[in-house]
Amino acid sequence: MTATAVAARTTAGAARVSVARGYRFELVKLVSQWRIRLLVLACWIAPALFVAGVGQQSTLPSDTLFGRWMLATGWAGPLVILGFSGTWALPLLTSLVAGDVFAAEDRLGTWRHLLVAVRSPRRIFAAKALASLTVILLLVAGLAASSTAGGLVAVGNRPLVGLDGHLLSPGDAAGEVLLAWVCVLAPTLALAGIGLLGSVVLGRSPMGLLLPAVVALVLQLAQLLPLPVAVRLALPSWAFIAWNGLFTSPAQLGPLLTGIAVSLVWAATATALAYLLFLRRDFTNLTDDGAGRRAVTAGLLPLAGLAAATVAVVAAVTGATGSGISQDKVQRSLATEFAHLYRMQTEQLNRPAVTEAQLKATAACNKGSVRVAAEGPGNDWRCVVSWHLPGVEATGTAVYQLDVTSDGRFTADGDGPKEVNGYFLVRTPLGDAPNPLWQFDGTVGLLHTSKG
Repeated sequence: MTATAVAARTTAGAARVSVARGYRFELVKLVSQWRIRLLVLACWIAPALFVAGVGQQSTLPSDTLFGRWMLATGWAGPLVILGFSGTWALPLLTSLVAGDVFAAEDRLGTWRHLLVAVRSPRRIFAAKALASLTVILLLVAGLAASSTAGGLVAVGNRPLVGLDGHLLSPGDAAGEVLLAWVCVLAPTLALAGIGLLGSVVLGRSPMGLLLPAVVALVLQLAQLLPLPVAVRLALPSWAFIAWNGLFTSPAQLGPLLTGIAVSLVWAATATALAYLLFLRRDFTNLTDDGAGRRAVTAGLLPLAGLAAATVAVVAAVTGATGSGISQDKVQRSLATEFAHLYRMQTEQLNRPAVTEAQLKATAACNKGSVRVAAEGPGNDWRCVVSWHLPGVEATGTAVYQLDVTSDGRFTADGDGPKEVNGYFLVRTPLGDAPNPLWQFDGTVGLLHTSKG
């Protein structure tokens, strides 16, 4: 007998519990668990302590996006935490909340009591889904607010250097940081929907609890592979990466909006599958915990079909082919960022002001050797940047070694001349800082865009 049939056999004249009352009940059940309370406490305190602690150190997490700017501005801290959260924290949090919200009733054997009390499986599902969503949003808000507070208190409200070298004012940086955290809610909802599906389908099995984390790990590994750009953008994990497009001018919104749309489709599909499977469950059979070949098939095959469909749609809509990393894109991104950072260096060294238009910076890049096609990710990119100073006939040149990852991020390492992009400290009003042209992070847009 299905959940709907069980509810139909309850007392006809008894009033059903509303979704609002069921939601409050489920929310109280969640926050009363010591595990959830500990997660909330950690999310609202630990990021602030970490960011503030790094602000007091001389060694920075420079291998993390925006990590090298954590001593320069308080707005870099929440972005470092955001990168870590998309990779590890958010998948784990959704597993512990959404992945267990239905399975807990199987372990405790309280389904029939809950059905008798609420008298509506649909309302039970809605209440549990909304309660888990509320807790997840509370955890995400804690990560964002805590890391921001820690950065601003420890370092200060200062301008932030974007991923193309342009300087964001504190007000602009605040808006972009907030928007970046809002954007990662979409892939978080996708993982939450997968967690609800796993909790319904796998019942008391521990795999239901681990499913969002396992799926997130598989998606992360896929993003590290040299996959075609259409496949990469069609994965629900892409929005965990694409937020860095907000920190260029103009913003790279195409990949970000694609990732958000794909994530929302995955969230809706996984939640709908969980809902339908929950209504079809036989709660009168004590040995039926929701797991079974038919339930697993009904849960996995639609998601596999969805993955194939999103790849086809993204490829057709964007026209993206290959890795999305080409020689022209790398050269244009590097030259643009170099011009912005050269202007910053000029100001820090108290030299005559110069504009990006006056510099006319260009870059010539190759990969490996002239015989190898200059495209795709790799740590063997070598670029020569050229520029002109007003009133100077000679052309300036600087050499960079680039490590370009498959998601379009690159790290540029200065290789001479030393007085331009070597390591030396620059005295600024805020204290000594490394030469901004020495090492810096940037990003290459994977989708085709016009130069303007």
